[in-house]
Amino acid sequence: MSALQELQLLEIMCSCFQEQSRDTVRQLMFSALFSLQGNQADESRMGLLGKLVSMAIAVGRVPILECAATWLQRTHRVYCVRLAQVLVDDYCSMVPGSVPTLQNIHSASPRFCCQFITAVTTLYDLTSEELTPPLELLHMIVSWIQDDPRLVLITFLNTPLSGSQPISSLDVTPLGGLVRWCIKAPLAYRRDKKPALTNGSTENTCEAAMDQARSTISKIFNGEPHSYTRFNLTQNMEGDNSQVEMKLSSDMDEEAGENGVGHHHTHNSNRKPYVAQTFGRTPKNLCFMAAATLLIFIIGYFIGYLVHQKKEVETPTCSVSVLHDKEAVIDERGAAPLMDWDDVKKLLSQKLSASNFETAFSEFSSINHRAGSPGDDALANKVVKRFKEYDMTFWTDEHYIKVQDPPISGFNKFAFKGQEEQPDGFLSYSANGKVTGAIMYAHYGREYDFMLLRDRNINLNGRVMLVRAGQISFAEKVANAAKMNASAVLIYPDDNTIGETTQLFGHVHLGSGDPYTPGFPSFNHTQFPPVQSSGLPNILAQTITAGMAARILTKLGGQTVPEEWGDSTKLGDENDVITVEVNNVLAEKRIYNVFGVIKGFVDEDRYLVIGAQRDAWGPGFATSTVGTSVLVELARSISDMVKNDEFKPRRSIVFASWSAGEYGSVGATEWLEGYLSSLSMKAFSYINLDGVVSGRNGFKVAASPLMYSVVEGALTEVKTQSSSSLTLLNQYGKGNWESNVMEPLKMENAAYPFIAFSGIPSVSFRFNSDNAEYPYFGTMLDTREKLEQATSHQVPQMAEIAAQFAGHMALRLVHDHLLEMDLTKYDRIIRNHVAQINMKVKAVQKSQPQLLPKTLTMQWLFSASGSYSRAARGLATDIKNSDLDDVEMCRSINDRIMTVERNFLSQYVSPGESPFRHILLGSGPHTLKGLLNHLKALNSDNPEADADLFRNQFALATWTIQGCANSLAGDIWSLDNEI
Repeated sequence: MSALQELQLLEIMCSCFQEQSRDTVRQLMFSALFSLQGNQADESRMGLLGKLVSMAIAVGRVPILECAATWLQRTHRVYCVRLAQVLVDDYCSMVPGSVPTLQNIHSASPRFCCQFITAVTTLYDLTSEELTPPLELLHMIVSWIQDDPRLVLITFLNTPLSGSQPISSLDVTPLGGLVRWCIKAPLAYRRDKKPALTNGSTENTCEAAMDQARSTISKIFNGEPHSYTRFNLTQNMEGDNSQVEMKLSSDMDEEAGENGVGHHHTHNSNRKPYVAQTFGRTPKNLCFMAAATLLIFIIGYFIGYLVHQKKEVETPTCSVSVLHDKEAVIDERGAAPLMDWDDVKKLLSQKLSASNFETAFSEFSSINHRAGSPGDDALANKVVKRFKEYDMTFWTDEHYIKVQDPPISGFNKFAFKGQEEQPDGFLSYSANGKVTGAIMYAHYGREYDFMLLRDRNINLNGRVMLVRAGQISFAEKVANAAKMNASAVLIYPDDNTIGETTQLFGHVHLGSGDPYTPGFPSFNHTQFPPVQSSGLPNILAQTITAGMAARILTKLGGQTVPEEWGDSTKLGDENDVITVEVNNVLAEKRIYNVFGVIKGFVDEDRYLVIGAQRDAWGPGFATSTVGTSVLVELARSISDMVKNDEFKPRRSIVFASWSAGEYGSVGATEWLEGYLSSLSMKAFSYINLDGVVSGRNGFKVAASPLMYSVVEGALTEVKTQSSSSLTLLNQYGKGNWESNVMEPLKMENAAYPFIAFSGIPSVSFRFNSDNAEYPYFGTMLDTREKLEQATSHQVPQMAEIAAQFAGHMALRLVHDHLLEMDLTKYDRIIRNHVAQINMKVKAVQKSQPQLLPKTLTMQWLFSASGSYSRAARGLATDIKNSDLDDVEMCRSINDRIMTVERNFLSQYVSPGESPFRHILLGSGPHTLKGLLNHLKALNSDNPEADADLFRNQFALATWTIQGCANSLAGDIWSLDNEI
């Protein structure tokens, strides 16, 4: 198996384990792949196991780590030690700066962490210098146990006393191995003792280790809560494999205290953490607590002793560990906030009600309010009227945009085997013209679908592609077909529930904003030369009804579809000729964005933006009416809190009603393009309200990684119903809210240009039906009646909960002294990308040495990644030492936080050519994902791959990360100059 094939296999295995929801099935799969046959192991599989677990650590695949923990518990210790050796080599020796990635397993999978410590203590028996644990590993283990001494008992508490453990397996707790270290270390190091170097750092390290030990003992006796407080230590009844699940319990309200502390810091629940309940005062547990207390003290002394006896001073090869979540916690106890956070939440809850939403629905419902139409203008005036009633400062923003509409006279049409059809739906920004070609069914039109067709050696040149709606956007389907040299694309509804005659409407611009003014605002077209976005397709695109598609599919010949698609139709052959004609017309429209502001009392010129789309193809009740209603109700509630309840937000809140959202977030994007320089250091976050209610059984959030802590706080504190104690986290988190609630931010989302084009941290969310897409978006059936059916007649109630969720995030961001944004998320994302790039660079250098010579080093990218980690830790230290009474200091720290997202925008690409410049979340060859794709092309000897272009993009991406780290560090004299 080649290196590339092995990497692809590992990626497939990671995805397979991640997508499997049942733990029992995952455990059986893992056991079938990697269990020993008798006492022997397949060497190739053992090698693959090491790489799989190493990759799982790098990319955060918790299910694989949980399976590996069970494997370590039940496998011969010889093979457990081998796996531990692979991981130590990968993360402490081979890749500089990767120790922090390994350290994250403590929070990702505590059970695997416990088993890893046991295996490591078995591996390093101190009988020789080679079998002495690396110093970085020792520091890591001490920090794990210091954070939570109970970590060493997880496997022990999960193993029934009557359970039968294999004789040759690892111990059920690492305590024995750690005690052996403590006893044997002085003897081992005295044996190899050399004159110690006089170096004050050794004394400092020893003293720091002792401080760690004392701090840990204090934690044990004071009962301080730890960073992960909810373990399910019950045995898995579906099989004989024990498991530990990371789970937040229903009663855990991590609310802020009286001093405006972020929600992570204070536990208001009176109930003990689950681990505290399970870890009762039984004789067995008391013995182990005493042993753990003594052990931590000894380990701290041992670390100091080891460092003091070191033969020589070593230059660190691995960067310092990533910033823990608890280190990034914003502590606002230094000064009393303007209003207690609990009072702020209570006021918002009192102001919002389902009855008020009924009034708003009636006011903002409209049968016809396409962008630039009289109906759209009438709704804009209603929003202005509302802002006036709330005594808000308001203004409008006017743009002249170019859009495509269906033909005024005539039709878009197609003819197949003597039958002509004339659909009423259309796709804006399609190419115009008439083409004839053989039709080909291509499932959802994804890249994967076209690869399956190309693997069958099917000629796709000039074919007309028939694809289902769903999975990806219309624009992506058309762009994928264009890459295959197709001549046209026909798209039909994927959901049969909407009927055979329902028409679809949408756009096919692979981007956002007015495609005829890419990168700059459409204030007046006459001032700019003719130009258009690179995201406009050069092939025809048209929607058809489900009935029209059925009549075509029944007449197709050719090969059967790939088994992976699960369809029973044919693909079509060269004789299935179809003619498609598109006659859309280009029209200029004047649109208005409407704004209102509630000004802050401290940092008035720093503002949060909350926005909602106002226009729709038809009634657009779920598309725009609900979002607009939530927008005006939040404006009413918060303005009333300021006017009548003495709430004083520190920062301003801007409420925005956008037009031309159906054409690709045109109104919002044009505003960003027009005021980019003004917004860059003033708008610190965006909350998107488009499509927030399309069901009630599911809940999804897409957000910048910086916003994850704000999202978690809202999930934890917002109730599913006003009379219920059940929170959104309880109902939808299901033990792992990041896996079950969070989803990627897609290009068609109105929040996407805010983050990928402007560098403003953004969040978008939606209640849906079983996490499925709402079938009536982009149709004339998007009505109140259809949404009532999808929500079990709970539309006003769901709108109220959506307003609570958005309002909670908004008020948290304008209430606290310091912005509650988590810098560690990007640290982990960068490290995961760096690890993947490193693996693929090595694969290319091995298989295609003439393309990437050995002189191309990853060291500079490692250094840039480490610089970001150090800058994030430095900012965390500044936050801890900050005086919250010092307004200028708080403003300075917040400004440093605000630069992070913006500085991930590559300054080396043109906004006109590549508008989504964000190297982590954007789109294009300049992104880290683009680098990975380029490496894949180089490895497969793709003729379109360019090694010199890759090296150029690689260097620019490296410096973009370093530049972000420099900006985050603050003053010029604080910069990291290692690169």
